[in-house]
Amino acid sequence: MYSLSRRSFFASSLVALATPRLLAQSQPEPMYHGATVGHGEFRYRVDKLWCRADRATHPVKDCHEMVQAGDGRLYLITNHKQNNVVVFDTDGQVVDAWSVGMGAGHGLSLERGADGQEHLWLVDNGGRVVKTTLKGEIVLELPHAQKCGAYSDKEPYSPTEAVAAPNGDVYVADGYGSQFILRFDRSGKYLGKFGGKSTQPTNPGKFMQAHGVAIDARGGEPLLVCTERVRNEFNWFTLDGKHVKGVYLPGAYVSRPVIHGRHLYSGVCFGAKLDDHRMWQGRGFVTILDESDKVVSNPGGCEPRYVDGRLQLMLQDQPVFNNCHDVCIDARGDLYVCQWNSGGVYPYKLHRLA
Repeated sequence: MYSLSRRSFFASSLVALATPRLLAQSQPEPMYHGATVGHGEFRYRVDKLWCRADRATHPVKDCHEMVQAGDGRLYLITNHKQNNVVVFDTDGQVVDAWSVGMGAGHGLSLERGADGQEHLWLVDNGGRVVKTTLKGEIVLELPHAQKCGAYSDKEPYSPTEAVAAPNGDVYVADGYGSQFILRFDRSGKYLGKFGGKSTQPTNPGKFMQAHGVAIDARGGEPLLVCTERVRNEFNWFTLDGKHVKGVYLPGAYVSRPVIHGRHLYSGVCFGAKLDDHRMWQGRGFVTILDESDKVVSNPGGCEPRYVDGRLQLMLQDQPVFNNCHDVCIDARGDLYVCQWNSGGVYPYKLHRLA
């Protein structure tokens, strides 16, 4: 009797563990699941059923950004209050989840110290920027821009991203507020700002929407690369805020820049139409640039084309995605695409093809 009961227990446990995967695999395959996207060396197989999360326990609203830690785990920030951060393994299983009380979680970046210790920087559009351990313990919270001398009480502050430089300084993009990049030291002391709002189609060093930031160390000297979403641009700055260069990506309303190896990746959240270049929802794709700033692949988008050295209009080619808000690249080169305002879908995985 005892042996039978034990076998039954183990069998029930195995069924319970397998249930999310079986449910996911029993779903009707969504459109473009299994499709091949991308160009040249950067081609991928679309996996829309990668995520094994249970919506009852790990619901999401918008999947904003994702990073991979050194142990291989994937950290996703959402704007669902139940779980600010949901943690996955690369097979799509949820392995952890936690909250720091954010109602509008948006930005997420990984800081790896000289000693190898890793922390996360979380940004809430309501004005909170916090540094946490990988388990969600807050170790530092930056002061609000109106409380540290950066802004007057009349200047709006709605940050979208934060990233730490090699020296420990932290750069915060106020992408939904007054369009400045704020700089703090490693202890949270405010050091200064640059940028500010622009209404001009070209205005290097100013922003219409400074949506994301990243550290780009591919050239030796670390630079800060900033998204200018409305103008379809990435702009590079020295760490003290001097403008270095800009790259124009016609038709691509890009999200934050993600540096991986020698390439820059970004989710295109809004796209253009052939005869209408305004910001349209449901026109998203992913774009990949090499270290010379040339677009080499657009998974979900048209093949990049240059005429006389000038990049031509980039458009969605296949409606695989709606609004790509971020892309995470894992150690194998596979991609995880996070989407905003796309029906609460979990990230899709793009398996890189040999």
